Amino acid sequence: MADSHGRVAVYLDFDNIVMSWYDRVHGRNSYARDRQRIVAGDGDPEITERLAAAMIDVGAIIDYAATFGTLVLTRAYADWSSPVNAVYRSQLVARAVDLVQLFPAAAYAKNGADIRLAVDTVEDMFRLDDLTHVVIVAGDSDYVPLAQRCKRLGRFVVGIGVAGSTAKSLAAACDQFHAYDALPGIPAPAVTEKPETARSRSRKKTVDPGADLLQRALRLESDREGEAWQHASAVKSLIKRLDPSFSEKAYGFRSFSEFVKAHADVAEVDESGHIVLVRLAGEKT
Repeated sequence: MADSHGRVAVYLDFDNIVMSWYDRVHGRNSYARDRQRIVAGDGDPEITERLAAAMIDVGAIIDYAATFGTLVLTRAYADWSSPVNAVYRSQLVARAVDLVQLFPAAAYAKNGADIRLAVDTVEDMFRLDDLTHVVIVAGDSDYVPLAQRCKRLGRFVVGIGVAGSTAKSLAAACDQFHAYDALPGIPAPAVTEKPETARSRSRKKTVDPGADLLQRALRLESDREGEAWQHASAVKSLIKRLDPSFSEKAYGFRSFSEFVKAHADVAEVDESGHIVLVRLAGEKT
């Protein structure tokens, strides 16, 4: 839902995105295992190399948020005295990001970013009634009530999180969700996965969430319109409403048409006219 006239507020749970991307690059729970060495900030060569390999591209996030309209405000929440966050300060300030300091007191740190970010967001929506879009950069399910409140107050909610570390409930609560991994300019991490068992490989072969989404959307849209052939753009829009995290690029396709063609057992494509049409495979006109 890109809108050149939109007015956008961006909120980054910075600790969340940094930790999640570190785990994405180096493997599940890597940040927790390395936390003490990271916090020490004593120039450990191995940790320095691992942090460098998992650097966040703040510009890519802000550029994506800007596609929805004018950035009215951008805030990032973290303990900026921590070495792992401090290296980003100049990059963030250069992009006019307001750095909100969270102090690492034991009683405050656990949900500090969640609470402060949520309070500020709701306050901003009432203070700035011309805000049209709210972009939440996080992956924690604690943000589900915030996303729902923003939608109830009439804002279009965009979520950005790291693939594999974002709660499905948060993605579902947003109007649109995009994986940080899939943002323009972000290279895919060279993640070393654990060997799969024969059972897990078999399960993956029999479950295709993309095909299921496509089939559901086509059936719903054809029932609503009373026609077998549907505009591809309308079907994609419905899929995005069914699953805000959907992206054909995440499935390895450059376009939605390519995604549909790859599921010939589910859908047919007609590109003979000016408008691309799709229908359920075997459906009569």
